[in-house]
Amino acid sequence: MLRERTGEDLFRIDHDTIGVADPGIADRILGARRATEVERPTFKPLHGRSIARPEAASVMHVTGTDVKAALGRPAPEADLAGPWPITGHTYLRDMILAGDPRRLRMLMSRNLELTPKLTWSVITVGAALPRGRRGATGLAGLFADAKGYQDRRYAMGIYRRAAAPLCFTVSTLVANAVWLGAPFDAEVSNKNVIMESLRLLPPSWNILRRASPEYPAIDARIGERDDVLVLPLLSHRDPALFDDPDTFRPERWDHLDPDTAPGFLPFGHVSERCWGRHMVMPLAELLLDRIRRDGLVVDPRQRSAKVPLLGLLGVDEVRLVRGRRA
Repeated sequence: MLRERTGEDLFRIDHDTIGVADPGIADRILGARRATEVERPTFKPLHGRSIARPEAASVMHVTGTDVKAALGRPAPEADLAGPWPITGHTYLRDMILAGDPRRLRMLMSRNLELTPKLTWSVITVGAALPRGRRGATGLAGLFADAKGYQDRRYAMGIYRRAAAPLCFTVSTLVANAVWLGAPFDAEVSNKNVIMESLRLLPPSWNILRRASPEYPAIDARIGERDDVLVLPLLSHRDPALFDDPDTFRPERWDHLDPDTAPGFLPFGHVSERCWGRHMVMPLAELLLDRIRRDGLVVDPRQRSAKVPLLGLLGVDEVRLVRGRRA
């Protein structure tokens, strides 16, 4: 897709899906209506139960409060060398959720992504156990306040939906940054490094909108039954939007505003930004600061890495070792 479609505005992917990379068309598509519950990445229906917007907003507020509290405490010391992003994921889990019951912290395991059945098996067992201690975070409090087995089961699902993607998205973003650019020049800010890694490897490389009557009116090439896939993967590397687009150049963000740069959609469209963006940046900058402080770099013996085009766009595994300090 990068080879064949970069620079195109709109094209057909298959018989009922249109790809959009032009920032103007994407802006009109994403601004035409709000995302439906099945289009929202985190708050899709949970085990058949809808998650209303007020509830989703409340969960993110609670999660944000937990993250703010964790950032207000001295960051734990740990050896961050090893395989990433799993090392960063574990560090953030322990930093934010260390005081929560074990049955909840188990939901942070990456092994649960092997199959949804495994996740729900853990949740089913955990919800059936006696309530136990309350836990340290507000997110754990949602479980402690649940009445009855079904509500506890739902609360455990919400815990995983909110906490696991946050920790792994942040650690993946930092792993991407290190893979793309480490060791970094000392004068380059962590913020610029993160923004540039978001540009080259946007965690959400596509934004899906199901067929909707608003879209054919925006562009006649879109049929009334066509789903639309907005593609930051392409717009972020468009040479008409970014100079030398395939090169890691964090200094470009000295002169670009990430909130207004055309085609730059790492946290979604202005009409519906990712609710977790205010948590992602400070956590990512904290991790990157620790990596730079400790002089960690990619193992020189690692010359390649896989970037699966499934779900979260990021390097599959990066091995960090101690190198020169930035």
